[in-house]
Amino acid sequence: MGTAVSYPSLVPLLAVLSSTAAIPLILLSRRHPNLREFWTIAAAVAKFCLILSLLPGTLAGRNAVIRVLTVFPGVDIALRADPLGVLFALIASGLWILTSFYSIGYVRGAREHKQTRYFASFALCLSATIGVAFAANLLTFVLFYEILTIATYPLVVHKETPVSIDAGRKYLVYTLSAGVFLIAGTLYTYHLCGPLDFTAGGLIPSGVLTARSALALFAFLMLGVGVKAAIMPLHSWLPAAMAAPTPVSALLHAVAVVKSGVFGVIRMVGFVFGPGILRQFSLQQILIPAAAITIIAASLIALKQDNLKRRLAYSTVAHLSYIVLGASLLTPRALTGALAHILFHATMKITLFFAAGAIYVNLHKENISEMNGIGRTMPWTMGAFAVGAVGLAGIPPVNGFISKWYLVWGSLDGGLWVPVAVLVLSGLLNVAYFFPIVYIAFFRKGGKELDRKGEAPLTMVIPLVLTALLSLILGFYPDFPLAFFKLIDRISTGVMGGLS
Repeated sequence: MGTAVSYPSLVPLLAVLSSTAAIPLILLSRRHPNLREFWTIAAAVAKFCLILSLLPGTLAGRNAVIRVLTVFPGVDIALRADPLGVLFALIASGLWILTSFYSIGYVRGAREHKQTRYFASFALCLSATIGVAFAANLLTFVLFYEILTIATYPLVVHKETPVSIDAGRKYLVYTLSAGVFLIAGTLYTYHLCGPLDFTAGGLIPSGVLTARSALALFAFLMLGVGVKAAIMPLHSWLPAAMAAPTPVSALLHAVAVVKSGVFGVIRMVGFVFGPGILRQFSLQQILIPAAAITIIAASLIALKQDNLKRRLAYSTVAHLSYIVLGASLLTPRALTGALAHILFHATMKITLFFAAGAIYVNLHKENISEMNGIGRTMPWTMGAFAVGAVGLAGIPPVNGFISKWYLVWGSLDGGLWVPVAVLVLSGLLNVAYFFPIVYIAFFRKGGKELDRKGEAPLTMVIPLVLTALLSLILGFYPDFPLAFFKLIDRISTGVMGGLS
């Protein structure tokens, strides 16, 4: 693939700041909802276009870089649009456009209060997420990772009910505690290695670590990112955060916040430690069982949930650990599967959350046991839900099949059969907790409350149909429309050093 070269560019910084710049415009337009939402959509489109402009150079091995501030010798606040960062930024910014349209229908249909604060907080969260994506080093990563934590809090507590306030407190306790470990790990890395720039294959020089220091550093950094990655037993903030409005659950808990966690796991595994050091000290043997246990335990808990959003939340906990597992297997195909699942899980899970929100706004139903017959009333919504459910179970032709295939293939490359068994069992559990929802929606008779009901507003239905359609298209053409698999191949090759 060749060695990547860097070139100076303002675009990564502009991509971070574009939605931040919209915040005062959103606040000033609070008495004019249409104008307020215009600024939201405009910022989302501008952010995506800026990030998209980086794609050709990244695919050609040229990474845009900007150094904003020197903090101390050898360590800057800096942004770099490397392949992993561009992949994550494209996913988050692209889905923000659809979520912005969906949010308009949701907050108006549900008559949510403090809608201006909602849209302003969303914009700040997306700025922080793109900062996480483009962080060139550990210090910059920590800065934006913690900004994301704080910026998300108003969205978690948005409804201001006792349940949402408690969920917000729990969210802060977990994520801010994780931040302390992440900061400690960053300082320890600087003490051991000096420069903190992310490097494909690992930034830590050979011979620097002892067994004890390697374990300590691994513990600090993995605890730091493991909370947002919802690795058990660090996961319980995520189901609690379902008290937030559904669009928040859809993007921030299916894409931005939790995906920042697994993105952080891949940064630590592939760009801080590297496969060589992980194998030298057998550190992957800590992550593999943790991910496997999380996948099965979360899936079993999901089976017991009657509340639809909580079932989706535990499904997310399980699927996040697909990514952790793929990264920890240390084979190129497993890493490819992990990276692909960041994208594919995002399109499938956001579809399911969008569907849950449409059901709530239109029918005021939150529990699965109340959803008999809703597929006949809301066929587009539940048809899209069925597509996401099939994909998350790993059944072709939806895109989830491809990432699971690579994860299984990568496990076999490493001669590991237990992860294969975990992935197969997880697929069966996905069928067990998703397919009954589809069945009762389409094949059981609903109550009289469904009479004269139809679909949710088009601003909600169109985005969820588009994300379901994207999940299907990516199942046939995984490089559509933005050469995602070329980016994934470049990342995997860089981290694994061209191993097959």
